[in-house]
Amino acid sequence: MNIFVIIVGALAIGASIVLGFFAFVIVGSIVLIMASIIGLRVWWFNRKLGAQSHTGNRDSGASAGRIIEGEYQVVADHPEDE
Repeated sequence: MNIFVIIVGALAIGASIVLGFFAFVIVGSIVLIMASIIGLRVWWFNRKLGAQSHTGNRDSGASAGRIIEGEYQVVADHPEDE
């Protein structure tokens, strides 16, 4: 009877290892495919976003240094300055 339990236990452990390996391969493949899709989507989005920012700089005539010039006017002085 003990031999029968040992044989059935060994077969159950072997089946668990084989099924675990295939489950690991399947889950790993799904994760790899999803990571590739997300990575490709992020790369495409960054590329498109970069192209839009470069196009916007050319259209507005901004220099490569991104210097913003402007004027200001003091509206009211603070009383503690006097």
